[in-house]
Amino acid sequence: MDVTNLLKRRALLAGATASGAGFLLPATLRAQTQWPTRPVRFLVPFAPGGTSEIVARSVAAELSKQLGQNVYVENKPGGAGTVAMQEAAHAAPDGHTIILGHVGTLAVNPYMLSNQPYDVNRDFIPVTLLAKVPNVFVIHPDVPAKSFKEFVAYVKANPGKLNYGSAGNASAGHLAMEYLKLVTGMFITHIPYRGTGPQLIDLLAGRTQASSAGMPALGGYIRAGKLRAIAVGTQQRIPAMPDVPTVAEMGYKDFETSQWYGILVPAGTPADVVKKLQEESLKALKSSSVTERFASDNAVTGGGPSSEFAAFIASEQKIWKEIVKQARIKPD
Repeated sequence: MDVTNLLKRRALLAGATASGAGFLLPATLRAQTQWPTRPVRFLVPFAPGGTSEIVARSVAAELSKQLGQNVYVENKPGGAGTVAMQEAAHAAPDGHTIILGHVGTLAVNPYMLSNQPYDVNRDFIPVTLLAKVPNVFVIHPDVPAKSFKEFVAYVKANPGKLNYGSAGNASAGHLAMEYLKLVTGMFITHIPYRGTGPQLIDLLAGRTQASSAGMPALGGYIRAGKLRAIAVGTQQRIPAMPDVPTVAEMGYKDFETSQWYGILVPAGTPADVVKKLQEESLKALKSSSVTERFASDNAVTGGGPSSEFAAFIASEQKIWKEIVKQARIKPD
């Protein structure tokens, strides 16, 4: 399948419903389960400083107020997210351990990693999608390129001489850059870090030259002139940077990539607990503190039911299965 067909297939799949999602959806409601009865542990599979933590902490703070129990975020990076995912899969299915899932852990790892100690489609129940955050492509100001087209031309003229950093293997930034490399034909070396925060240290110092992440992590540095935004991965330009073009309008029609985040619980969690967590998450997403924060980061909020999130994950898996194959994305 060539790149043009891949982009068309991606556009079609993105709009398709995936009613046959393989996830274990909540069964018929049982007797009401008392929940929560103690603090809730919210696992985040990446190091502090990235969009994943910002999304998780924003929602966790509101959930703590609503539930009357502390919902505390625990960053647990490692293994392209597999360390935290394995721990969550083996946790007691009672709603007191939840995990932040995202495009890498749910839609890419199943095709990038040959052996995982769990099955994302059987060992978890999707609760709700929290947010979609636009991917922004940035470069260090020392790179002699003022625009996206100039950057692509410079990389092609200097193949293998530039490096880009990411929050780690299968992080949203890693996937966005590899997808961009696939459609543009660029050769730029991937340097994985243990989180967005650590990789930004080297990018800001000029030790790496490019990256892709969400506005929550990059916005301040872009506004301060410490990083140069050259493109966004959404189909439309984002309000925060109306002068920054989309990759699609640079000649790569149907290119689209965003970071997305949602809550999952271990398989076997009672259906009424899943439903209450989804309802409380929706309430948290509608709170003024979360809506204001997400709006400033150009994030699109979710909050829908478990079945809707499961269908979304299934459609993303179909898309990224093809991209992983075509781009030959492998753990570094």
